[in-house]
Amino acid sequence: MLDAPSNRPALPPEIARRRTFAIISHPDAGKTTLTEKFLLFGGAIQMAGQVRAKGEARRTRSDYMQMEKDRGISVSASAMSFDFRDFRFNLVDTPGHSDFSEDTYRTLTAVDAAIMVIDGAKGVESQTRKLFEVCRLRDLPILTFCNKMDRESRDVFEIVDEIQENLAIDVTPASWPIGMGRDFVGAYDMLNDRLELMDRADRNKVAESIQISGLDDPKLAEHVPADLLDQLKEEVEMARELLPALDKQAVLEGHMTPIWFGSAINSFGVKELMEGIGAYAPEPQPARAEPRQIAPEESKVSGFVFKVQANMDPKHRDRVAFVRLASGHFERGMKLTHVRSKKTMSVTAPVLFLASDRELAEEAWAGDIIGIPNHGQLRIGDTLTEGEALKVTGIPSFAPELLQGVRAGDPMKAKHLEKALFQFAEEGAAKVFKPSIGSGYIVGVVGALQFEVLGARIEQEYGLPVRFEPSQFTSARWVHGPKDAVETFAAKNKQHIGHDNDGDVVYLTRMQWDIDRVERDYPEITLSATKEMMV
Repeated sequence: MLDAPSNRPALPPEIARRRTFAIISHPDAGKTTLTEKFLLFGGAIQMAGQVRAKGEARRTRSDYMQMEKDRGISVSASAMSFDFRDFRFNLVDTPGHSDFSEDTYRTLTAVDAAIMVIDGAKGVESQTRKLFEVCRLRDLPILTFCNKMDRESRDVFEIVDEIQENLAIDVTPASWPIGMGRDFVGAYDMLNDRLELMDRADRNKVAESIQISGLDDPKLAEHVPADLLDQLKEEVEMARELLPALDKQAVLEGHMTPIWFGSAINSFGVKELMEGIGAYAPEPQPARAEPRQIAPEESKVSGFVFKVQANMDPKHRDRVAFVRLASGHFERGMKLTHVRSKKTMSVTAPVLFLASDRELAEEAWAGDIIGIPNHGQLRIGDTLTEGEALKVTGIPSFAPELLQGVRAGDPMKAKHLEKALFQFAEEGAAKVFKPSIGSGYIVGVVGALQFEVLGARIEQEYGLPVRFEPSQFTSARWVHGPKDAVETFAAKNKQHIGHDNDGDVVYLTRMQWDIDRVERDYPEITLSATKEMMV
């Protein structure tokens, strides 16, 4: 979080009611299911879908790529806006699969908080830990949802301990589960002294709440079996003594996370989590930028592109840039300056997303995420303003960990392949390098599954079968240094030099020894594993 001075003016009510957050989790912890239930409670859809749909069961709304539907995983980040009570939620769903972590890293630059979903039986898993580290770098406030309590899960204290130890963050229970697995009947809401009961019969039904006054209320015995009630009283008493009480400031600073227990597939615990987001997640925060930070309450509109999605509608070959508004009140038809090219763009058809459905956005406020259809002018990292030359910073591009050569199945279509590759490079789906020596391109990705997705998308969207081939190179580094030093270095190491799709010089390496040699022989040159997008 940026240093927000305490004397900052109050945000306009429209901006103050915005909550922009992402959901992070390990694959299969139930993130997409939770997203569906958010939409259900927000009144955005009438019936939630299932990730692995059988027969007539509806498919989820947030997975719109064919591959996502086939495999039951999310591989591209999608954005959704909906109202819940007095709040306007902007939810960015991120891919949980580690092969798409770069998309997720960038998505986290566009949100003010994160919801961490963990599986009650598995606890904190590797990908959760990785994503949590990114949130930690950005000091993002985190709210936790422990899912799948209706299946056999671990002891609650064990789960809390694991989060505290693995992620070095204080955990405070917002609710406490009553029983688990088959005996799971609901949860005790520790913040509002309510008993929440789960209805197993209807998965789309909102849980029933019973207002009680503390754990000694005789009403509890009417709804909770005696053995579970004794256990609940004992555990809540222990939790109140051993675990810290909820401190809103500590949550906003990213030092503490409140945890809710529930079962997303049974719609249980979701409403309480949403109330928690309204109460404890931050309103839109200032954005880091050069030469100054951008405050959300500024009257001039500004925003930045954190994701580009091509061919969301294959019939129209469209590209939509996802823009997080950093300040002001945006209205359709506004003219905004595209800072990188210094050109003015008229934004006539901005869209708001509800998963794969979109509607024209007549207006939007700081904190909202809008889509701007364009033909390649907007790239990840671009800033749009009402004239001032500001550049939002901190949107990274990572060196790929896997490199392969790529060839078109039909040699006559090499030109088409080049166009498709550059399109995906601008979208951030892969890095494309053109080696100085030899023809052909080298494609770099973070995880192996990305090659599969890329091959499938090139074939589907461009009608172009491609094959990936092993490359002699194993990684790539961006070359920085004084201009003449870089030119001399490139001339002497031609067999290792390539250029990325922005034309920046890249050093392609076969092993760590290559990198060590450059550091030793060329002290003026630095090799970097990340680059700031589109400087």
